[in-house]
Amino acid sequence: MSAATAESVSRPVRGSGLRGLLPLVALLGLWELLGSPDAPLLPAPSAWGLAVWELVERGRLAPELLATLRTFATGVGLATVLGAALGLSLGKSPATDRALGPALEFARALPPAAMVPVATLLLGFGETAKVVVVVIAALWPVLLNTRTAVRGLDRTLIDTAHTLQLGRLDRLGKVVGPALWPSIVLGVRVAAPIALVITLLVEILVELDGLGALITESQRTFRSARAYGLIGVAGVISLVVHYLVGALERLVLGYRRSA
Repeated sequence: MSAATAESVSRPVRGSGLRGLLPLVALLGLWELLGSPDAPLLPAPSAWGLAVWELVERGRLAPELLATLRTFATGVGLATVLGAALGLSLGKSPATDRALGPALEFARALPPAAMVPVATLLLGFGETAKVVVVVIAALWPVLLNTRTAVRGLDRTLIDTAHTLQLGRLDRLGKVVGPALWPSIVLGVRVAAPIALVITLLVEILVELDGLGALITESQRTFRSARAYGLIGVAGVISLVVHYLVGALERLVLGYRRSA
């Protein structure tokens, strides 16, 4: 198989992601036809949009949505930095990996929901507690991918850097960093949806500012259409995050090929 043929096979078909939404669109259309906007438990999708638009007009949706996005972005950013740094340290030093391995595996096994009471007890009911729980849940894909990538680094790259007498920062920025970027970005792609889910989970459990708290309020006041509409908004955010991280991954891989 030629290089051009292999590249055409590996390249995703344009619009395939949108075609994947057709079953969901068909289900919502059937729901709209068979359902009723006034149904107390399963209102038609048209009622969802009206309920969400009412929140927009009242100025309630934007602040809650921004609170969720702020927590999500901060959590993903910190998880990426911490995960990459820890993965680099553990991958470079087997002794450090053996020493910290059991503690890290214990922390990795803890369910994020169990961390919410501890975080709020130590840090209070605020943004800091939300971010800490999100970071703890989302850093593992980045950490593990980075650690594996460091262990698999071509020794020729390291030997060449030593031969050129590059300093530690130059080795990290010009040799190690570019080799690790694809694995780090792949870890971010896995971590991003986890971070979004945990952000909403913390907001639902603790009723902090955010989209999750608004969903909980809608459920408690029996506003089914609003609850479904807000869940739909969360789904749209998840799709946007998926495509943005996918675009970042393609950009990094494209840069690597051109380099």
